[in-house]
Amino acid sequence: MRLTNAKSVKQGIRAVAARAGVSTASVSRALNNPDAVSPSLRARIEQAIDALGYIPHAPARILSSRRSRTLGAIVPTIDNTMFARGIASLQQYLSSVGYMLFLTTSGYDLDVELQQARNLISRGVDGLVLRGDCHHEGLRKLLADNAVPFINVGIYQPDRPHPCVGTNNEAAAHRAAAHVIELGHRRIGIVSALQRNNDRASARVAGFRRALTENGLELPPQWHVEVPYTLDDAREAARYLLNLKDRPTAVVCGNDVIAYGVLLEAERDGFSVPRDLSVVGFDDLDWSRHLRPSLTTIHVPTGETWQRAGNIWCAASPASRPSCIARSTSPWWSVNRRLPLSNPEARPLQCAQISLLRPASIPW
Repeated sequence: MRLTNAKSVKQGIRAVAARAGVSTASVSRALNNPDAVSPSLRARIEQAIDALGYIPHAPARILSSRRSRTLGAIVPTIDNTMFARGIASLQQYLSSVGYMLFLTTSGYDLDVELQQARNLISRGVDGLVLRGDCHHEGLRKLLADNAVPFINVGIYQPDRPHPCVGTNNEAAAHRAAAHVIELGHRRIGIVSALQRNNDRASARVAGFRRALTENGLELPPQWHVEVPYTLDDAREAARYLLNLKDRPTAVVCGNDVIAYGVLLEAERDGFSVPRDLSVVGFDDLDWSRHLRPSLTTIHVPTGETWQRAGNIWCAASPASRPSCIARSTSPWWSVNRRLPLSNPEARPLQCAQISLLRPASIPW
């Protein structure tokens, strides 16, 4: 069977070469390293491939180029709009440059992430895209021992040795909480995502807390609730906070879905937003602008972040080691303020949108 396949592949390449009027070596280069041939030659070869209905044989391509042109991605879950949007952008980019994406999930379990990485590496992926930098030490050793290139997505850690591209979650969360404080709030609660094995959620909580501390504000333990990424859990957290005898007047949330739950529960309990309660989200999902009232939230360029991750990875040399991939980071984020937040001491400012900390140039 292997001989038959190899013979078929060889004959297929010859047919493509003959139709395009080029050598079989040129066809091989166009398939395995498109940048090595001119655009006009590549277009002629692609036309011949389409006309003949030729499908390159993956194992043969791996043997000839020593690359599978596949990339593995491990995300905590696909039951998350931000992950879905990011993976879609990554897939679109990789497809445009001739790569295939293998997707797996870890469920925020570091042992599962390690096993998924083993599975992907054993299937010959050229590298990995990982979410965040909270990983099993066994995974770090596995990547180093096998010289597997990788990039961490969704975080901004210029002080770490690992390549990454993403948002400065701590700074963005700090600005969100500071924005609420600037409006006069002094009683601010937090509803965050679960922090276990989630460095993005932990960084956002740290940013919220730093803003409170810098302004001399206390965060009573009962005013911080961690919940899974579901509306029901977010609503339950809001129900708890709003029924406290000594309740916060504003709630900063770890993501937009959590904020939706807080808004829904506040409405059900008869609170008027923003008159009685201010709510801030994080991520700027599409639904945030369509709610009534629409949600003040932190905008994160999710699609661009994941696309940049693919671009950075593909730009690296096939022989690169993990530490050799150029570190590329983006601290981009902005606050989308579509409706005024309530201010217990002054009339709310009428402001459509404010953008903050968006550098003019980032070294990619």
